[in-house]
Amino acid sequence: MNIFYHTNENKKINNPIITIGTFDGVHLGHKKLINRLNELATKFDGESTILTFHPHPRIVLANDYSIRLLSTIDEKKQLLEKAGIKNLIIHPFTKEFSELTSIEFIEQILLNSIKPKAIVIGYNHHFGKNREGSFEQLKSYSATHNFYIEEISAFDINEIEISSTRIRNALSIGDLKTANSYLGYTYSISGKVVEGKKLGRTIGYPTANIEAEDKTKLIPGDGIYAVHVKHKNVFYKGMLSIGMNPTVNGIHKTIEVHIFDFNFDIYGTNLVIYFFEKLRNEAKFAGLDELKNQLHLDKVNSLKVLERFDDLKN
Repeated sequence: MNIFYHTNENKKINNPIITIGTFDGVHLGHKKLINRLNELATKFDGESTILTFHPHPRIVLANDYSIRLLSTIDEKKQLLEKAGIKNLIIHPFTKEFSELTSIEFIEQILLNSIKPKAIVIGYNHHFGKNREGSFEQLKSYSATHNFYIEEISAFDINEIEISSTRIRNALSIGDLKTANSYLGYTYSISGKVVEGKKLGRTIGYPTANIEAEDKTKLIPGDGIYAVHVKHKNVFYKGMLSIGMNPTVNGIHKTIEVHIFDFNFDIYGTNLVIYFFEKLRNEAKFAGLDELKNQLHLDKVNSLKVLERFDDLKN
């Protein structure tokens, strides 16, 4: 997949067949739109192209860093490439860019820079300053500028929106079965291993503290999870805790993973964590001995869960 970081860089795209959107998570709902884009690319002897924006408009316009996304920009690149997209244009979203009228967006960004052979737009999709642009406005340009225009049905767009909402809601309560079924793949987070209190090693369960690489990435709800851990392209089984560590009166939320049969020094390195199933909610135990007994049970249960996914490729 070719990646461009500005609409002015895409001069080598042959007959761009374009759609516009965030494609957060690139889940199964998005795949229907992507499949249609690829079909039209074949029909018009062109190249499927997605125009997206970074950072998220809410961050730029409202200074809102509370937004939580299903995919980082790097994850989105990988998922779109896997889905068969030929070109990805990641245009910088700035306050200046947000001031473009819909006519300026059509003429400067779409017609003058991208020069599409076909445009696929979502039902009720609006663009430009004050979201004044519409399908009808694009259609008025199609004949004079010789491009095909198609609107995705309300049903399909609602399916995409419903899927995104259900995935976020499911992850917030640790329902990985629902989240992963709508995604079509195993949800993951990645981050750097940082220094922790090193309490786990004193009770036989050393953990790696993970600092998420992207603060906007959605972290599943508090609890204990059965996970796979990828380190240097090798997968290991493990169990992970998200929460406040109430047994030792923790005051900050942490992400800690215990990797089974693993003895490497990994401080400062990056791990990717794949979430398969929530084992239980976070709980406060009477002391470290009781916690240790529960961790033993968690490991047994985690291995039982992960046996079901032994043949799954992340």
